[in-house]
Amino acid sequence: MRLILLGPPGSGKGTQAQRLVHRHGIVQLSTGEMLRAAAAAGTPVGLQAKEIMSNGGLVPDEVVVGIIADRIEEPDAKKGFILDGFPRTVPQAEALDELLRKKHLKLDAVVELRVNESALLARVEKRAEETRARGEEVRLDDTPEVLTKRLAQYRSLTEPLIHYYSERRKLLTVDGMMTIEHVTREINRILTALGALEPKEHEEAKSASKASKTAKKTAKQSAKTAAKPARKAATGASKPASKAKAAKKAGKKTAKKTAKQPAKKTVKKAAKQAARAANARKGAKAAKKAAKKLTKKRAKR
Repeated sequence: MRLILLGPPGSGKGTQAQRLVHRHGIVQLSTGEMLRAAAAAGTPVGLQAKEIMSNGGLVPDEVVVGIIADRIEEPDAKKGFILDGFPRTVPQAEALDELLRKKHLKLDAVVELRVNESALLARVEKRAEETRARGEEVRLDDTPEVLTKRLAQYRSLTEPLIHYYSERRKLLTVDGMMTIEHVTREINRILTALGALEPKEHEEAKSASKASKTAKKTAKQSAKTAAKPARKAATGASKPASKAKAAKKAGKKTAKKTAKQPAKKTVKKAAKQAARAANARKGAKAAKKAAKKLTKKRAKR
C-alpha cells in the first residue's frame, strides 16, 4: 500500500499517518527525516543534500527524489509507505510518478484531508492562549501569523496537486473536520473499498471478524448454560407452590361436597316422611268412607 496524504498545515496528516503505520505495518517517509538520515549515512545523494543544506540552500527536487528512490528500496518499505511532506508541487508529483514507473510500482491513493481554514486559525489561536495562560512560551511556528503564511504557501504551491491527482483518478477526499477516530475509520473504509490493503491484511481482518463472531457465540452459549440451573431451580421452586395451590383447591371442593351431603340427606328424609304422612291421611279417609257406607247399609235393614 503506497499513499500520499494531502492537506494544509494543522489538518491532521501526521496523526493519521501514524495511525496507518501502526495498523498496516507500513512506514512513514518524511522528506526532512530522510534527508537528515541520508546525510548521516554518508550516501552519495545524502552527502550532496548535506552540502546544499549546510550552505542554507533548498535541496533540488532531483536530489529529494533520489533519496526517496534509495529509501523505498529498504526492507521495511517493501510492504508499503506513506509520503509525508512530498510531493509539495506538481513537478515533484511528476518526478515521483516517473520514479514509481521505473520501479514498476503504483500509487494506490492520494487522500486529501479537507478542512476549514478559519477553524484551523481559531484552533491555533486557542492553543496559543492556553500556552500563555500556563506561563509557557508559544512556539514561533504555532501562531496564527505563521499559520496564515503557511496556508497561503499551501494554496499557491500544493493545492494544485488536488487537480493533478483528481485527473489521474487517484484523489480521495475525507472531511478532516471530523473527530480523529472518524477520520481514521473513513480512510480505512476507502482503502478497503479500493483493495489497497494487502491480501494478508484482508485475511487478518477476516480472521479477526471470525474470531469475534466465535467469541460472541461462545459467550451466548455459556450464558445459556449458566441460566439453565437457575431456570431449573425456579421451576423446582414453583412446583411446590403449584402443588399447594392444587391441594387447597381440592380441599375447598371436598369441603363444599361434604357440606352439601347432610343437607341433601335431610331433604330426602323429609320428603319420605311427607309421603308417608300423605299415604296415612289417604288411608284414614278411605277407612272413614268405608265405615260410613257400612253404617248406612245396616240402617236400611
